Amino acid sequence: MIHPENDEQYAGLTVNAGVEQLPSINPYFRPKKRAPRMEPQAYVDGILKGDRTILAQAVTLVESNLQQDQAIAQKVIEACLPYSGNAIRVGITGVPGAGKSTFIEALGVMLCKQKKKLAVLAIDPSSERSRGSILGDKTRMQELSTIDNAFIRPSPSAGSLGGVARKTRESIVLCEAAGFDTIIVETVGVGQSETAAHSMVDFFLLLQVTGTGDELQGIKRGIMEMADGIAINKCDGTNVDKARVARTQFKNALALFPTPESGWHPYAETCSAVEGTGIAEVWKMVEDYITFTKRNGFFKTNRTRQAKYWMYETINQALLDSFYHNPLIEQQIEATELSVLQNKVSSFIAAHQLLDQYKNLNKE
Repeated sequence: MIHPENDEQYAGLTVNAGVEQLPSINPYFRPKKRAPRMEPQAYVDGILKGDRTILAQAVTLVESNLQQDQAIAQKVIEACLPYSGNAIRVGITGVPGAGKSTFIEALGVMLCKQKKKLAVLAIDPSSERSRGSILGDKTRMQELSTIDNAFIRPSPSAGSLGGVARKTRESIVLCEAAGFDTIIVETVGVGQSETAAHSMVDFFLLLQVTGTGDELQGIKRGIMEMADGIAINKCDGTNVDKARVARTQFKNALALFPTPESGWHPYAETCSAVEGTGIAEVWKMVEDYITFTKRNGFFKTNRTRQAKYWMYETINQALLDSFYHNPLIEQQIEATELSVLQNKVSSFIAAHQLLDQYKNLNKE
């Protein structure tokens, strides 16, 4: 490599030393020490007393992948289960930018003023590369996070389908046992399947926004069929007329769908989370739905069905963990993957070879 600065004709040229590269992480940063693990009963006692610090620690145990943490968490959940089930569970989804966090804060502040105890389980998207999450919902819900009756818990989605953290259902049980009578589950809203969210809440709200181009883009049969109600946010300023037109469009679209099993006919409301208008009407929609489904028996039937669904989901996850964490399978996966990449074996044959090996290990 030629360095011009070393040439004789540049004898008077002075090359200064470069600036030392600064560390990417603050050298004064010290990670916060984890709270010491307690006996399961200590967590249960704290949760039943409404201690939010202990509740947060218990949710951390639920989200942990460490076996020792999971062992404690399952005992805590089992002990809290008889004290759960008395809250209204609301799932809120919508496209990114629909204003979910702002809407939840406006709704939450209103509910807390009505003396309700609110728990917000906000699911934050995880990076596919780093597996990290910003977990910034408390920052976006500044007013709500300072209210004593509110508990906000951001959790990483960890790649779960539909953006719902796998442990959210267990967290709902703990929050209900702690005395929270209203649970809001906010999903990532990435446009994929929201089945997981729908299967853990009583009312599923689809938050929409208008004025972004194609008004009919939000009318997707899959998500619309799951929605129990639609709220068209950002109905303020010059967007009021567009929001009202969008409500009419959604009303007409909903009329084309068959009546849901619940017997409830979903409809749309307009609101502005920034101005606080229409929030009460959206919540009245939720209350009317709960009253309607409790009267016709669907509320209890739906909760029973959800419990069954999550039993099978737990079995499926346990089987996946058992397969991928098996030491012998872990040794074989890398070699089998290499064979697939080198076209020595097809993907399907390779998968069945690994599954056959796993079955034989279980026989032994």
